Amino acid sequence: MTTNRPTFLSITLISSLALAVSSLHAAPPDEKGKSGNGKKKDNNTVNVDLGLSATISAGISVGDARVLASNHRITGGKPLPPGIRKNLAIGKPMPPGIQKTRMPESFINELPRHDGYEWQQAGADLVLVASGSLIISDILEGVFD
Repeated sequence: MTTNRPTFLSITLISSLALAVSSLHAAPPDEKGKSGNGKKKDNNTVNVDLGLSATISAGISVGDARVLASNHRITGGKPLPPGIRKNLAIGKPMPPGIQKTRMPESFINELPRHDGYEWQQAGADLVLVASGSLIISDILEGVFD
């Protein structure tokens, strides 16, 4: 008859792992982890790079995009209100409240194509966004002025 009793080796291995894990959560040295108000900072925070900094460039200049917009007679776009415009930034999602303006397919077809991205108009600006998340990859300001 066999029993499933832990051996000396498995007990030692489990103890070593427990010590290693607990040392990862050791308290910081006396001066670290303190802020000016006497409260400790959360030292268990892990920063994760989601790759949002690796954005795709538009692949066209503002001047060339303006010429295309003029050729397709889609000029005269009004700038966004300042409160919404300040939230229009690379790496951020498209701000809510931006009116969807349909651009002619013929115009979109002349713009550079990027798999997984789409072109949108935001006021007088042309914006390249990721298709699923609507994270802004590039902004061409004043294309539709």
